[in-house]
Amino acid sequence: MRRPTGQGFLTRLRRDQAGNTLAIMAAALIPLLAFSGCAIDGARLYVIKVRLQQACDAGVLAGRKFMTDQSTTNTTLDPTATAQANAFFKNNFRSGWFSTNTVSFTPVKTSDAQVSGTAIATVPMTIMSIFGVSSKVISVTCQANYDIADTDIMFVLDTTGSMSCLPADSDTTCSNYVNAAGTNSYTRPTDTASGNTSVPGYAGTTAYYVPEKSGSRIAALRSAVLNFYDTMAANVDPSTHIRYGFVTYTSTVNSGAAIQAISPTYMIGGSGNSTTTWNYQTRVQNGDSTSSSNTTYNNVTQSTCNGYASPKTYNSSGTGTGNTVSWTANSNGSTSGKCVVTKTTYTPKWNYQQSPLDVSSFVAGSTVTDPTKVTGATAQWIGCVEERNTTSGTTSFDTNNLPADLDPDLTPTSDATRWRPMWPEVEYARNNYNSTSSQSSTGDSSSIPNLGTPTYYQYGYVTCGKPVQRLSTLTRTQVSNYVNATDFRAIGGTYHDTGMIWGTRMLDPNGIFSGDTAAWPGRQTPNRVIVFLTDGDMEPSQYLYGMYGVEYYDRRVTGGDFTNIKTYHNARFLAECSKAKSMNIDVWTVTIGPSSTSQMQSCATTTAQALYTTDGTGLSNEFAAIAKQVAMLRITK
Repeated sequence: MRRPTGQGFLTRLRRDQAGNTLAIMAAALIPLLAFSGCAIDGARLYVIKVRLQQACDAGVLAGRKFMTDQSTTNTTLDPTATAQANAFFKNNFRSGWFSTNTVSFTPVKTSDAQVSGTAIATVPMTIMSIFGVSSKVISVTCQANYDIADTDIMFVLDTTGSMSCLPADSDTTCSNYVNAAGTNSYTRPTDTASGNTSVPGYAGTTAYYVPEKSGSRIAALRSAVLNFYDTMAANVDPSTHIRYGFVTYTSTVNSGAAIQAISPTYMIGGSGNSTTTWNYQTRVQNGDSTSSSNTTYNNVTQSTCNGYASPKTYNSSGTGTGNTVSWTANSNGSTSGKCVVTKTTYTPKWNYQQSPLDVSSFVAGSTVTDPTKVTGATAQWIGCVEERNTTSGTTSFDTNNLPADLDPDLTPTSDATRWRPMWPEVEYARNNYNSTSSQSSTGDSSSIPNLGTPTYYQYGYVTCGKPVQRLSTLTRTQVSNYVNATDFRAIGGTYHDTGMIWGTRMLDPNGIFSGDTAAWPGRQTPNRVIVFLTDGDMEPSQYLYGMYGVEYYDRRVTGGDFTNIKTYHNARFLAECSKAKSMNIDVWTVTIGPSSTSQMQSCATTTAQALYTTDGTGLSNEFAAIAKQVAMLRITK
């Protein structure tokens, strides 16, 4: 039987799938379009918001940079700051970008004299407008502070003899000049370094220096330090605290006054300490060598004869004389008689050796009789110190377990951890450095020289330079006075470890100078920065008298291995650099020379912070670049 026609058509239609995809796509087009619109317009909104935030940041940075009224009483942003803020915003976000419209930026002054802002932009939708979403409003906020935190800056400055040369002088040219410089002297001025208790023996004494060439390295250094100060001053916010300190170094650092200002007990022999002596490479008198001659006087009275007698006294050359007499009366009860005068010449006999000497009056600032002289010579301490105990003969140091001299945190509690006064007048070089054993001699000898004589100072074998400046809020005039002082002079040998030890110690928040580095009330911990300046490589010598005594005899650094003396000192320098960085001290090194040594690169916080230059203008530029990095303006919100 034939099926109904209508039923066959419907069945065929049901089975026929042609065109289904088109129908499905037509049905799905609307949600797909919505998804695409969300993605495209969402991405536009994200990009525009990022750019709007950048422009807002640029605007408030410029506004804070150019703010002329920084008072907190006036809460209206001054016209100059407003104009600059708007200009920088518009330069970074132009109206119409990505079809934006109704773009606005409003900079305002905050209650703490900073600049904040609000930026708004209306963004018309593209695909999403089909679904009735016409536009979106984007709003961002921003704030700029002069985020130069309170900062402590310690300048550690090489003032050795080569600093008198020109920046472009070669090592040979400079060395020849320094060695032929001759004798040049000045009178030490009163120590006016802030925070120091002046050592009485410093002012008025004679010191020596290498004369500076016109345009010398040390002259460039003076200008660079002031340029650094000016750069900081031009960028610092009035509410920000900046402290400056100075360490000038050679083979020694003049830190005695600064130590005693904290506590006299930190010095061997200081007031309150039971120990009053320190061991020096010196000499001790061991009797006299004598020679005698007689002179006879006849027919003199006994009283006249007795008048020829005289006690033993020493003259300026160190030779003593004394007369004894004997009188014999003439016969027959006469009051006259024979007088024999015996003149004895005394030449002191000395043992040259390491011996303890009482330093209690010396460190107290008194004028003391030199115990190594028989002529009544006197001496006063001028402030330089010998270091406390250390580990000798090693190039490996543990930053967490340093010897006393390298540990800036360590407060003196024993003789091993106290400093000792340098006393050049009692130091002697026995047998012209050819022996470390005790040596005997009659009288003075050119083969056993006293290191406290002018000759040793003139050639830099003994130095004691300008006293350190403890951290303080110094004015520009005070900074200028420090670097332009009479005693800011070049002489001596280069010991980078000496400078770094004292620079770190004086900036350490945990050591004896922690009071200098403490945060201001209600303020965050200050940033801490060392700017280390040198003009060359380490140049230690076992023959000079410095912070570790005379290395040939004392052997505190090398243990007797003089061949590698430079290696030992470099290891100590880098150990102290590592300690400084472990305390979050930002270390910059600057070298006057054609390159920065590997030690200077390792010492700096980053390789980029190891700078160098071969001319004076370049030195000022490098110092200014450091100051700009330290005083960088930053976004805070």
